[in-house]
Amino acid sequence: MSSAVLFDFCGIIAREENFVPYIVWTNWLCGFLYLATAYGIYREKKWTLYCLVTALVLLVTATTVLIIHIKNGGLYEMKTLGAIAFRTALTALFTVLTPKFIKR
Repeated sequence: MSSAVLFDFCGIIAREENFVPYIVWTNWLCGFLYLATAYGIYREKKWTLYCLVTALVLLVTATTVLIIHIKNGGLYEMKTLGAIAFRTALTALFTVLTPKFIKR
């Protein structure tokens, strides 16, 4: 979905009302980090944790930028707040649990 919004596939930007570009870019980047993480967990690679920590830092930064954006009167949708909070919490949980899956 992030790619569709970023690159305006099928005119999707016209259907999205108040998206925050920084949040969409962060979600897009995190998608690649999640794919790398899944591979790293499958292959039990130590660098997997670095992917998750990077994603978590990006998400916390994005959340901070979103809060500043909102406080400055920027347009946003409530579903964006819920989605970024859910993704950040889930990434934090995976960051804590991942070392248990890597035996090396």
